[in-house]
Amino acid sequence: MMSAIIIDNLTKEYLVGFWPKRRVRALDGLSLDVRPGEIFGFLGPNGAGKTTTLKLLVRALLPTSGTAYILGRSIDDFSVRQWIGFVPEHPSFSDLLTPREVLDYFGRLFGLAQYERRRRADALLNLVGLEPGVADRPVGKLSRGMLQRLNLAQALINDPRVLLLDEPMTGLDPPGRRHVRDLLSQLREQGKTVFFSTHILSDVEALCDRIAILKRGRLVECGTVAELTGSQRGQMMEMVIQGTLSDVARQKIEQWGGAFFQTPVGVRLHIPAERLFDAVDVVRQCGGRLVSVVPVRSTLEDLFIDEEESSSVDRRERGTSGKAVRGEDRPH
Repeated sequence: MMSAIIIDNLTKEYLVGFWPKRRVRALDGLSLDVRPGEIFGFLGPNGAGKTTTLKLLVRALLPTSGTAYILGRSIDDFSVRQWIGFVPEHPSFSDLLTPREVLDYFGRLFGLAQYERRRRADALLNLVGLEPGVADRPVGKLSRGMLQRLNLAQALINDPRVLLLDEPMTGLDPPGRRHVRDLLSQLREQGKTVFFSTHILSDVEALCDRIAILKRGRLVECGTVAELTGSQRGQMMEMVIQGTLSDVARQKIEQWGGAFFQTPVGVRLHIPAERLFDAVDVVRQCGGRLVSVVPVRSTLEDLFIDEEESSSVDRRERGTSGKAVRGEDRPH
């Protein structure tokens, strides 16, 4: 099966400063393969290279080296744009136009006939939750959340097969986020591929088939949420115990790489899976009662924070914080 998006060793450098100019590498040899019909989450701290990647895919920026393919065609092939929908992080619409007129304008860019433009505009305004009273109001009078809904609608005007979304949940209230999540799920059911960056980790966990994490322009993790969060902490188990642990038992658990937390009725232990049965024996020797044993499920937030902390340690060790890649929001 042909991949929806192939990113092959994509690199982007910027010249920054006045004199002398220096090179900053915002994206460093990124390679990814996005499958057809999946929702792919693109994560990373500010300046990791997410927006740079999306702008390279739509040719708003030119790569320093490397290339990418969408639906089997090089991003240098302008014909592939008819199959792409793009939601920029900061949309720029004329304040004087209404949402209906904005969609008509984008429909003209894709060569749609007048009847088809009107039909699609009406359907999309309803789909993204912009009511008739809002659809005919000047864009300059819309709220940030309404603008983001319009931003999503314009990306769908050409009925794209691939959607590239940069922070699509920005400015939306909780009902709006749920509405967009449901919409993205519907698009996946229709066979469309969604590639989106976000900082809202709960949306990633709810939506994404797979995710990739960037750090300082480099890919550091890629896989399903279960794969990445399951591998982060090396199969820890949680034991809930009624009773107390002796000092000797606590020392053993710490030596095994475990941790214990006092609760009102007993103790909660986190223990490596390979030491589970040893821990059970220790609990029995102390006269404790084992209530439950479950795997410890780490979250994307845990993984994200751990990556951030390791990045900070790397910068301190190298003592070159001034040379660290800042990336995506440098001058384009």
